[in-house]
Amino acid sequence: MTTAAKTRPVERARQTLVTRNREAARDLVRRLRGGMRRARLVAARWIARQLARHNRLIALYYAWTGTYDFEQHASFHGKFRHILEVQNHHGDGLRYSLRRSVHRIEKGLIMQPRRPVFAADYIQCTVEQYGRLIDEHSQLDSARDPLIDWAGDVLSAYFLEVEASPAIDQARAMFQKIGRQPRLLQQCRAPYRRDLTPLQIDYAALRELAERRRSVRWYLQRPVPRELIDRAVEVARWSPSACNRQPFEFRIFDEPELVRQIADIPMGTSGFSHNIPCIVVVIGHWNAFQEDRDRHVPYIDSSLAVMAFQYALEVQGVSSCSLNWPEIRSCELKMRRLLELQPDERPVLLISLGFPDADGLVPCSEKKTVEQIRSYNRVGPSRGRHGS
Repeated sequence: MTTAAKTRPVERARQTLVTRNREAARDLVRRLRGGMRRARLVAARWIARQLARHNRLIALYYAWTGTYDFEQHASFHGKFRHILEVQNHHGDGLRYSLRRSVHRIEKGLIMQPRRPVFAADYIQCTVEQYGRLIDEHSQLDSARDPLIDWAGDVLSAYFLEVEASPAIDQARAMFQKIGRQPRLLQQCRAPYRRDLTPLQIDYAALRELAERRRSVRWYLQRPVPRELIDRAVEVARWSPSACNRQPFEFRIFDEPELVRQIADIPMGTSGFSHNIPCIVVVIGHWNAFQEDRDRHVPYIDSSLAVMAFQYALEVQGVSSCSLNWPEIRSCELKMRRLLELQPDERPVLLISLGFPDADGLVPCSEKKTVEQIRSYNRVGPSRGRHGS
């Protein structure tokens, strides 16, 4: 037997041993990694339980992670911008404050029964802001602001209905000095009785519209007439809003290069951003509030308006897709720089829109059932995520 033949079994045995050792090492690494994952999970659960017992610890956790940095930044700057503009009697802060006060007065006027005296603690400030807005508007020499007419009509109705008190009498004198004249009845923007004539749109038509509207991502490469978009915005502006402040705006982009730059920023446009002919960035305005408790209103109010906007697009043959805007630092900074946003402004969501490509597919996106999202008179913890 040759020397080479003698060494072959030894070599095979050595290779077998090496292979077994490698497999054992890999198995050990897998076990260690699994153990580390389990240890991290146990540690995370323990930390979460400890944090959950103390709100202050939760606040420290989010301060450390920076999860809500941009929302806090917008809320902080918006709050103090609002306060300064109200104190200095100019700017959007003045308008937002006046809108809120006028809306509160309207709610007082529609109460059943109506209180003989209400709004006495802020009526003087409201009339003063109304006068300041008229002065500011006259200096700008621009088209008449509908806010002036609405505030004037509501204040006129208020002083006709409310009983006398020292504060109200002083505010009434201020209002008369401004020289506001009550409008004719058919033009009045004060509280009124709503028309209850049956609408031409019935439930079946609305249900069909809701099902027809889908998140469309494939569009024909032709521009959408701005008239159609503006008509949709006209519908959206009638959406409900907390104290009628409407702290948002629709920034619409149809210039191809701008559309491309904006569409490439969100994560949700991957794979179809090149196909978008028009894109909308819905911007929230945090300078509409001076109370931290209202920091979520821009999200809520703009979302209500967006749904109306998309329905109005759909009935005109224009399809759309809501694009999520998660709080990702790099995306936020890119959008802020591109749109030159103020510190109290930030994106809420984006909407792509265009004429639909008939060959483009849409996701089925099966929705939850009525029973899964609805309950009557339910008290206690919500039921399971699957509606059980």
